[in-house]
Amino acid sequence: MKMKAAVLRRFDAPQPFADSKPISIEEVTLDPPGPNEVLVRIGGAGLCHSDLSVMNGARPRPEPLVLGHEGAGSIVEVGSAITDVAPGDHIVFQFSPSCGRCRRCMEGRPQVCEAGAKAKAAGDLMGGGRRIVDADGNRIAHHTGVSCFAEYAVADRGSIVVIDKDLPLHEAALFGCAVMTGVGAVINTARILPGDTVAIIGLGGVGLNGVLGAKLAGAETIIAIDIADDKLGLARQFGATHTIDARDANHAEQVRDLTNGGVDFGIDLAGVIPAMKTAYEVTRYGGTIVTAGLSPSTAEFSFVQSNLVAEEKAIKGSYMGSCVPVRDIPRFISLYRQGRLPIDKLIGRQVGLDDLNEGFDRLQNGEAIRQICLPHGAA
Repeated sequence: MKMKAAVLRRFDAPQPFADSKPISIEEVTLDPPGPNEVLVRIGGAGLCHSDLSVMNGARPRPEPLVLGHEGAGSIVEVGSAITDVAPGDHIVFQFSPSCGRCRRCMEGRPQVCEAGAKAKAAGDLMGGGRRIVDADGNRIAHHTGVSCFAEYAVADRGSIVVIDKDLPLHEAALFGCAVMTGVGAVINTARILPGDTVAIIGLGGVGLNGVLGAKLAGAETIIAIDIADDKLGLARQFGATHTIDARDANHAEQVRDLTNGGVDFGIDLAGVIPAMKTAYEVTRYGGTIVTAGLSPSTAEFSFVQSNLVAEEKAIKGSYMGSCVPVRDIPRFISLYRQGRLPIDKLIGRQVGLDDLNEGFDRLQNGEAIRQICLPHGAA
């Protein structure tokens, strides 16, 4: 079928993207789904820093590719081997398809599936190869097996989670990345308990979900750290007990003073090395540092090894919030409906495919938390 898609052909374009236009909206051909794949009409797709890190070359990916990994839509067609979902079902994408058979999957950790990681790195789907073809007949890579900055997408059955039809798709999109990554990092990876003290560093869409997750978990002290006053204000609305400006040279000392030596959990949700350093510095002896922010692929974080031992700290990575999507996405949606995860407050403007370059300028400049792309027009 023919459709419009946002194709990224230049991976290091300078800002403003509105002028350099790394994303071009093209008419492409989308092959029909394979036996274990589905065709989805995109209802909403979030603009996320993970997309931005591909655009600016910080996270190298095969090129060209169709961007977009945080989205939701409705099934149009299912492959011949699929019997448990049907056309008309509403779904949320999850950006780490799993095979169910590798060692990681059998450990109950589908978010780090070995087969899924291999397919994503190649720009392919789990079934092998690519389904998007440009006007010159060239195959275009898929972004994390999703590529939802398009009117339609073909994805592996394991890349979707069925949801109730009464949840607006432009809201449902956020559960595919921002909610899973932020809330999951706090609840699943850190396993915060009532009474714990927590610092959340970086208050974008993922970080603010981290604040919400800490509140859900019953943290006694939730310290939100960022460089933007408006984001600090939102964090207070979402349950932060204290906010600290990361531009203050003594911001780490402020946290230690507030918590009598440091927090139980320092959580980096910014994806930059200064935020990771802050997370390490504000964590108490015997505490845990969790990072779910993806820094540039060449960035390195260092620490004094003897201090790590003497202070008995732990450092944990968190990919996709350590979520099992089929378990956690419905759980988080239920919490949203109860009013305990007000993620709709994160949504700013809605944009069309033609507005994506400008939208990523706003994201890069810190002028937006979550913008939602509506490939078929207004919700």
